[in-house]
Amino acid sequence: MVTIDCQDLHYTPMNMAIREAVAKGEKEIVLQNICGQRFIADGLCADSDVRIIVEGVPGGDLAMFMSGPTVIVHGNADHAPGNTMDSGTVVIMGSSGDATAHSMRGGTVFIRDNIGYRGGIHMKQYQDKRPVLVVGGSSGPFLGEYMAGGLIIVLRLTEDENEQQPYGMMGLGSGIHGGKIVIRGTVSEFAPAIGAVMNPATSVDMDDIAPLIRAYCEWFGGDADAICNDSFTVVTPFSARPFASKYVWE
Repeated sequence: MVTIDCQDLHYTPMNMAIREAVAKGEKEIVLQNICGQRFIADGLCADSDVRIIVEGVPGGDLAMFMSGPTVIVHGNADHAPGNTMDSGTVVIMGSSGDATAHSMRGGTVFIRDNIGYRGGIHMKQYQDKRPVLVVGGSSGPFLGEYMAGGLIIVLRLTEDENEQQPYGMMGLGSGIHGGKIVIRGTVSEFAPAIGAVMNPATSVDMDDIAPLIRAYCEWFGGDADAICNDSFTVVTPFSARPFASKYVWE
């Protein structure tokens, strides 16, 4: 294990130190005193047994373009963790900002609590490489906007059931044309946007998400069996070309 003190350290030498540690064969790298440094582990390609422990609050684009390692954040994260991530795992022991998992194309991102606007925007999938975003709490508007593939799971464990909070407010799955969004509980009929349709989860859907719910509970705690026994709603594309009527063809 190697520890890097990031107090007042610019993200460029910090990331150089991370790469040097990986090149030397280190399997666990602890980043102490993180306070807003951007681009942590961006573009890092390493074996899946490499772990980067972030102590503090990282800035934007955590693990962007990353392939392989696991990044664990002991705190909240800023915008777009997992942006265009290729493979690996990101675990955030708190909440994250807007555009979480933006354009993600592989790997898994676990958020213990909530995310901001446009989570999973432009997520994409190629053959069997399937990106996954698991959110323990809830999300802001436009979840899964222009989603082209992959899987988003929203467990809504942080909502106050007595207040019956509306889910996501607006724009759910706006322009979705691939992949699916699975949400625990019922969803307002006014939430889905153009291109999105809602249905109750089937046994096939539940078989698909159950291992990821168990993985979430392994990271953060919770009763996976009880969660899996709840009802879920599935949001999928109405069409692979949701805006076809907006184009002019000659």
